[in-house]
Amino acid sequence: MNQIKIDPKRTMGDIDRNIFGGFVEHLGRCIYGGIYEPSSSLADNDGQRTDVIAALRRLGLQVIRYPGGNFASGYHWMDGVGPRDKRPMRRELAWHTIETNQFGTNEFIQFCRKLNSEPYIVVNCGDGDMREAADWVEYCNGIQDTSLVRLRHKHGFEEPHRVQYWGIGNEVDGPWQIGYKTPLEYARAFTEFAKVMKLVDRKIKLIAAAVSSWNEGWVERSSLLMEQAPNLIDYMAIHWYVTNLNSDFSQYMTLSELFEERLSSYEGLIRATRLERKIERPIAIAVDEWGVWNYTPDQYRRYKAGEISIQNAHEQVYNLEDALVVAMQLNAFIRHAYSVKMANSAQIVNVLAPILTREDSLVLQTIFYPFELYNRTCGQKALDIWWEGETFAGGKYTGIRTLDVTATLDDYRKQLVVYVVNRSLKEPMETTIQLTSARFAGTIHAFVVNASDIKAENTFASPNVVGTNENTLMVKGQSLVYTFEPHSVTALVCALSRA
Repeated sequence: MNQIKIDPKRTMGDIDRNIFGGFVEHLGRCIYGGIYEPSSSLADNDGQRTDVIAALRRLGLQVIRYPGGNFASGYHWMDGVGPRDKRPMRRELAWHTIETNQFGTNEFIQFCRKLNSEPYIVVNCGDGDMREAADWVEYCNGIQDTSLVRLRHKHGFEEPHRVQYWGIGNEVDGPWQIGYKTPLEYARAFTEFAKVMKLVDRKIKLIAAAVSSWNEGWVERSSLLMEQAPNLIDYMAIHWYVTNLNSDFSQYMTLSELFEERLSSYEGLIRATRLERKIERPIAIAVDEWGVWNYTPDQYRRYKAGEISIQNAHEQVYNLEDALVVAMQLNAFIRHAYSVKMANSAQIVNVLAPILTREDSLVLQTIFYPFELYNRTCGQKALDIWWEGETFAGGKYTGIRTLDVTATLDDYRKQLVVYVVNRSLKEPMETTIQLTSARFAGTIHAFVVNASDIKAENTFASPNVVGTNENTLMVKGQSLVYTFEPHSVTALVCALSRA
């Protein structure tokens, strides 16, 4: 018998809504042919797809990262502002395409405002320099009478964009990156970039590109950053992508352990360095690229051989098991709410994305639904819950609890939400949920993301195979018994009263 015990008074931290963030890059059809498609009958006056914007509003993205990604390390922002017919076409070296620069800073800001999302801009710390980065801050946020502020006015934007979040570089620890930097080189570069950017606008929040390659050297890299720039770093950014290339469901479901290992280790590293260096200000974690990337070696080979284009090489059809893994990642962010203060799902349209478009329509992929569900129901506080029950084995792990569980509390609405991923391929999981210091007050809404098969997909031909179903229960008292469907994501939204 599976058991979940919850004391609503045992909180682990406040949940920052920025964990429900997204990521936009000049890659494939994420922007051109996704967000921005003036030739489409669905485009608005800015050339942006109204159906895409409507779908993204359902996701409720709190913050959106731009312009990359690898693209950022060779991007010069002045190319993408001003009259479109005067913007230069450039060879783009990260993804081997031609960049038209028809979508740039101001178009991105307009896009964010339509979604009520905060913009997060990554400056070029590859082949760019600190003056260019500081000028970008001034162009976006400046209020004094300078040439850059006048330039923004000339481009039609009298009011400052007030961009709060700024990343300094992308994946600088990766040899694939334009402008790769050793740990010491990046620590120095971050410090100097950060100093001059803060001189332009002292209110901005700065994100350091800490870890994307988890093979070796990431402890030294992170330690050097915090030693050299402890008063300039607001977030340490880490990246991960996960995959199921072996098509091994059990092994895929154990990825929760990888998420826990990385977040726990990184939390410990930050705490240890802060203690040793007597750093009093908090330094948060931003998982500002995360997602499922089943990009096979054969796809990469075919792309390099010119057999498939970059426009298609990163477009993937996701299935139900991928949706379970997305939910497991969201569970991890909630469990580590005291340290993870931003997370950006990569990406949001067409490229490794919950939304796929064609010229006249779009489809919501399986991974769309857990993200929408969590963001719509998540409370303000993460709860320290206890659970036990049946276990499974996969890959190198044994004794893994079949249910992956987390919970949140909304004090204002007196609402508890219990999130459960049932990782059993075939078995429903009957579970007792026991409360202490509170009672179920009657209505419980059960939202379930599921389908008949773990390989189920949403396609243009069959767009509604996977979705979210809702049931209502009436429960009073301090316990309930609920059966979680096999291979499902469930959110139990529960009204509470005092015990």
